[in-house]
Amino acid sequence: MTNQPVITLRNVDVFQQKHLVLSNVDLTVNKGDFLFLIGQTGSGKSSLLKVIYGDLHIGNGNGEVAGFNLKTLAEKDVPFLRRKLGIVFQDFQLLTDRTVEKNLEFVLRSTGWKDASLIAERIKDVLDKVGLRSKIRKMPHELSGGEQQRIVIARALLNNPEIILADEPTGNLDPETSEEIVQLLLQISSMGTTVIMATHNYQIIKTFPSRIIKCEGGVVHQDATIV
Repeated sequence: MTNQPVITLRNVDVFQQKHLVLSNVDLTVNKGDFLFLIGQTGSGKSSLLKVIYGDLHIGNGNGEVAGFNLKTLAEKDVPFLRRKLGIVFQDFQLLTDRTVEKNLEFVLRSTGWKDASLIAERIKDVLDKVGLRSKIRKMPHELSGGEQQRIVIARALLNNPEIILADEPTGNLDPETSEEIVQLLLQISSMGTTVIMATHNYQIIKTFPSRIIKCEGGVVHQDATIV
């Protein structure tokens, strides 16, 4: 963990259409940080994540993510910001008609990779990182839920992101598998990639104590605690 900020929000107001969801947000997240994002449904967690990946423009205030100024971010530059982010969803969103390898190749080709040998090398590298290189030829339906989520994490790592946003990544998994996924994300953060994990699972937070950001009452608490 370093004191090199990769996310900085200062006095930011977040709107959904004309509705103020979060006000006066101050948040600093450093390179290699691992933190939990909590809050009840409708508290603004998803809106905060959308601000970070450029899906919601900020109102008042200033923000910077992975070197991109959110205040002046043009629509055409959003894809370049997102290449510095890896996003992990609860519901996997793997292409069900393609093998693990073809799922990962699709992402690389759609983000500008052309050299077949470099693509093959990168796919093997990320599968090694999540411990599933042996599953490279499998179809998604041939994998367990935990294995599918590991493939999703491998997909998020393809373009060497500075930040991984994991939105309820253990929501569909049993407790033991959930712990394995969090351990993997912690391992990734220890290598310098910032990880923000949105979760409702307080047992996970108690098992792996880390910094907590909480959305509550239209406010973001930078260093929250749970009872």
